[in-house]
Amino acid sequence: MEHCIRQNNAIDIYQDYFSDIEIQATEEPPSAKTINVFRDPCKDRGVAHISWYPDGPTKLAIAYCNTDFQRAPKDTSTESYLWDVINPNKPELALKPVSPLVCLEYNPKDSHVLVGGCYNGQIAYWDSRKGSQPVESTEVANGHRDPVWKVIWNQSKTGTECFSVSTDGQVLWWDTRKLSEPIERLCLDPTKKQDLACAHGAYSLEYEPTIPTKFMAGSEQGAIFACNRKGKTDADKIVAVYPGHIGPVYALQRNPQFPKVFMSVGDWTARIWSEDIKENAIMWTKYHQCGLTDGCWSTARPGVFFTSKTDGTLDVWDLLFKQNDPTLTVQVCDEPLQCLRLQEHGRLMACGSQSGVATIVELSEGFYAQNRNERNLVNAIFERETRREKILESRHREMKLKEKKGGAEEEEEHRDEEHEDLVAKAEADFFAAIENEKKLRDRRKEEREAALRNGQVDEEEEAGTGIGDAEDEAGEKQELEKVEEVPEQAAEEKGESESAEK
Repeated sequence: MEHCIRQNNAIDIYQDYFSDIEIQATEEPPSAKTINVFRDPCKDRGVAHISWYPDGPTKLAIAYCNTDFQRAPKDTSTESYLWDVINPNKPELALKPVSPLVCLEYNPKDSHVLVGGCYNGQIAYWDSRKGSQPVESTEVANGHRDPVWKVIWNQSKTGTECFSVSTDGQVLWWDTRKLSEPIERLCLDPTKKQDLACAHGAYSLEYEPTIPTKFMAGSEQGAIFACNRKGKTDADKIVAVYPGHIGPVYALQRNPQFPKVFMSVGDWTARIWSEDIKENAIMWTKYHQCGLTDGCWSTARPGVFFTSKTDGTLDVWDLLFKQNDPTLTVQVCDEPLQCLRLQEHGRLMACGSQSGVATIVELSEGFYAQNRNERNLVNAIFERETRREKILESRHREMKLKEKKGGAEEEEEHRDEEHEDLVAKAEADFFAAIENEKKLRDRRKEEREAALRNGQVDEEEEAGTGIGDAEDEAGEKQELEKVEEVPEQAAEEKGESESAEK
């Protein structure tokens, strides 16, 4: 026994004999499967917004609202629900606002607190420990005038600040400790005159906690506003306006690992932008047959993003795999998908449909397990496309300058032609006047000679006529001298104008 113990102590039984061999990861084909479905207990409502529980993938907050407000039944419920992921049969808690909730968000610092934006423009917040009724709500007179499409918790020391956007064209900041009036207001006026009549109604909002002073808003008109809350004036707070999309911007989000790159979803495409390029996107998807409704980046992989469509499909895009088509398309339901939300770890995706059904889809490992050197490869793609767009933008700017310069030269040539026409006209008038004077003098001489031959003029008249003829000749000479000055003056004016233009 003692010999065996000594032998065991002398030999390392945990020695790795193949430490230099790399383990090849199994390449699992891209896939996704449905793991749970949550149905709205009330009818005729769609899923307007989804928020994951910040402390883990165990709960969901879902806002239900009929966005087709003109056709909504009068007795439609205004309740929204908190669901336990394991129990889809019954909601854990019902939230009872005064007006239907269009958006709903968990507080990242306090998982018991939620804030929601209502259809009537109010902001309300709940504490799940205190029941279904809101703890406090904003006053209708001091809130938004249109539905609150997006509300986000702001990065603050107290963790009680949030801000919201609406189609009334305003961005309002709130403190849940005092919701009687907003802390701050900003009008999304692209002319930077803070005129509410010219403001764009906001449909989406983007905020990155690592950049606490910056935020972005997507408008109904398709523009994207890049703003900085620390601007000295309200006009300075709107830093840039991107052209965006043809229709409303339904989704807007920065890349979690590359904050300078952000994605927007609208009309029939998803576009990827860089803060350095203001005129055009650096990448975009092809135009789809059906409209896009929402989109988001993967929280785990920088080159993966998701889009939802009106045909009920979820598209998963992997920029490192292919860029022209989605890597995976999942038919989640037969109704249009209205919203989607990815869980923080990047494995679970929650999709909300127009029929009030929320579906949780589990993605395969390839979509949330980051590959070696992936960050550098994706960064190289973004830098390459940004550089390409910068070159195209500079060329376009040069072409505009050339066109502008060419137009100025054409205008100058046109002015020269007009000046030459005036000089030619003056010369023609001058020679015509000389010819007329010559003809007049010849006619007078002929008349005088004819009168002398016929004896109709006496010597006195002849003498007077001679004096008159001399005076006429002197006057004609002066007139000719004046007329001769006309082309000389025109030539001098032409030379002066040419020197001034040069």
